[in-house]
Formats: sequence, C-alpha cells, structure tokens
Amino acid sequence: MAFKPLHDRVLVRRVESDEKTSGGLIIPDSAKEKPAEGLVVSVGEGARKDSGELIEMAVSAGDKILFGKWSGTEVTVDGEELLIMKESDILGILEESAAAKAA
Repeated sequence: MAFKPLHDRVLVRRVESDEKTSGGLIIPDSAKEKPAEGLVVSVGEGARKDSGELIEMAVSAGDKILFGKWSGTEVTVDGEELLIMKESDILGILEESAAAKAA
C-alpha cells in the first residue's frame, strides 16, 4: 500500500544510530534513545496561504533530516514503523560533505 501525506506533512523512516560510543562502549537497547534522524519517504503537496496559493515543500523524498525528539506521530505502514510529521517539525536537512561523497 502506498501512502502519500496531505498538505505540509512528511512521512519519515527513522535512521538507526550507532550502537557504540566513540570510546567503543556498546550501548544496550534499553539505554538507547530513539534517533532524531530520518529519511524522508514521501511528502505532501505543501501548505496553502489564505489566498489559496501553494507554498512548496522545502524537503523532498530521499532527504536525510533532523527532527525534534518528540516530533511526529508513529504509524505502521506495510508492517514498517514510520513517522508522520509537519514540515515545521523538521529542524534541518543533513547534507553529505564532499569528502564523504568521494569515499
């Protein structure tokens, strides 16, 4: 089943963080926080001004994003846990550096 969010909402898949600290300690599942990074799966068409003019979305499918800890509503689509959130809950888009792209 395909799911397309309405208006200025975004469907996001959480990206799991590393299970080790920088010092090499393994973090158990019970101590891990839910990641605040995600991958945009799909986006709505955008919000509308009072005049009816469409405000385009700043994010698009495939963008890697950061969002607030308590952002979004958890849903299950085709057996996969995803988040639906408003675009305004997104803090920013993570962009790969040139060095990371070359590697």
